[in-house]
Amino acid sequence: MPIKLIDIYNAFDGKLLIERRREEYIELTKEYCKGFDLDMEFGQLGEDFIEGMQNGNNKIEVKTEREIWKKTGNIFIEIRFKGVESGLSTTDASVWIHLLYYNDKIESGLIFDVQWLKDRLKQLLNQKKAKIVMGGDMNMSQGVLVKIHDLLPASDFH
Repeated sequence: MPIKLIDIYNAFDGKLLIERRREEYIELTKEYCKGFDLDMEFGQLGEDFIEGMQNGNNKIEVKTEREIWKKTGNIFIEIRFKGVESGLSTTDASVWIHLLYYNDKIESGLIFDVQWLKDRLKQLLNQKKAKIVMGGDMNMSQGVLVKIHDLLPASDFH
């Protein structure tokens, strides 16, 4: 059974200071404990999601973007190869991981729910914030070219 912040509060009869920022301390209150424990429960959602991926509860499609993303800010998501549906169009995965490669290493990556990604790309294509282009190996793939920042959900809120 995990220890909650409220358990620590109770163990010290509420007479406890915690570090909030470097060398700044605040009194630990019941209200603070409640908020922290709720936030911890929310954080558990992400941990459960990753655990599900590690245990094979989700099918995962992993793509690696070559270095050009660093200069252009774009990624290419394949939807056809030699005119036949492929990539995002045919995946049976529920999770799409798009890794960003640069200087001989994976620098970062993006994780998407596949259905959300499909819906988002359709939305961006309709808004003319993405376009279908030829690319990939020997320009034999057709895919959606999209700015990384437009793809992210937070781009709706700037």
